[in-house]
Amino acid sequence: MIVTPEVRAQAQALLDFIDAAPSPWHVAAGVAQRLENHGFKALREEDRWQLQSGGRYFVLRGGSSLIGFVAGRQTPDRIGFRIIGAHTDSPGLRLKPHAPHAAEPMARLGVEVYGGAILATFADRDLSLAGRIIVRGQNGQQTRLVHFDRPLVRLPNLAIHMNRNVNEEGLKLNKQTELPLLLGYLQEAFPPGEQFRDLLAHEANIDSADIINWEFHVYDTQKGAFWGVHGEFIANGQLDNLCSCHSSLSALLDTNEPEATCLCAWFDHEEVGSESAHGAGGSFLSDVLQRIACGLGRDALGQAMARSFFISADMAHAYHPNFPAAYEPLHQIRVNGGPVVKTNANQRYATTAESEAYFISLCESAEVPWQQYAHRTDLGCGSTIGPIVAAGLGVRCVDVGNPMWAMHSARESAGAVDHGLMIRVLTQFFG
Repeated sequence: MIVTPEVRAQAQALLDFIDAAPSPWHVAAGVAQRLENHGFKALREEDRWQLQSGGRYFVLRGGSSLIGFVAGRQTPDRIGFRIIGAHTDSPGLRLKPHAPHAAEPMARLGVEVYGGAILATFADRDLSLAGRIIVRGQNGQQTRLVHFDRPLVRLPNLAIHMNRNVNEEGLKLNKQTELPLLLGYLQEAFPPGEQFRDLLAHEANIDSADIINWEFHVYDTQKGAFWGVHGEFIANGQLDNLCSCHSSLSALLDTNEPEATCLCAWFDHEEVGSESAHGAGGSFLSDVLQRIACGLGRDALGQAMARSFFISADMAHAYHPNFPAAYEPLHQIRVNGGPVVKTNANQRYATTAESEAYFISLCESAEVPWQQYAHRTDLGCGSTIGPIVAAGLGVRCVDVGNPMWAMHSARESAGAVDHGLMIRVLTQFFG
């Protein structure tokens, strides 16, 4: 397979994007910065909005979700919205509020499992912490993003001499007693909580007394990489779903003076059900759409929704030749085979025949290959924000994504070629 310089550059941009965004708070901040750099104006929900045709705007909610849009030349009631949705969060481990504790002779950090992570993949990795600290400031509470860009904690495996059946039975970790992360040796007369608080203060360049609380995500510090004979594959953490965040962002940044208002919604909390104030199950997207349509009349938003289309962009399961029994035989998805349309009769995906046909037409117009995925019938199927948004807004929706291996692992794999193909079809959608 030929990986052209353009294809490699697009994939490298994705890997750099992921490496700079090891938590959903960093994802949101990074996307907001990119939007500002490309002429998007920051809006605040508590302010009155005055939007202009062709204007470029974005709004943050909760520090880890944001919506960016380019106002169309035609009003939404006449032509509808063009919407892409993705999520900023990834499965893994999160620190508990009172994480630091003693386990002689070590100081450990207690964690909770966030979403459906493959826990065994976090063992023996160069792990670290990224998140946010809430601090006291002169004008009230302030948020500081913190990213330990070095290995800080570890989850060492138990030697095979004490776990003789690990290769036959797999690594099984008790979530309460065996997942705490090793931080370092205890220091005399220095409780683990104080030690950790001082560590945070030093990293954020603040006084430890000003720290109120924090939220931290555990991530793998190994940088993204190309692999394969021709460098046709990529590996990194959080490919699910920062691939879709980056491809949708790339499409939006390339959108200028569209006919319809083009909008990207990047939500937190998809991996835990989306039921939050700034998740896809909350009011964030509908609130923004209502404000864009404000002043067009009582029926304007209903008219707009009837004319709108939503692309739920999340990753898809690529066929793994070592585990053929895990897949539906007639729907084996190939890495670097192009975007995948995902369907499920029980509405775990929101795709319909009509919405699928529309996405296929986009692929054909963009000269992009496409694939179709259905889950094996005797296995439970995952879901996305697609059904949630489609049900909440009453909007036509298709669930799509790029193929990948090892979904929800600490280190996932996908195709270098696929990323550029998804950018192309999403750009076609906004165009």
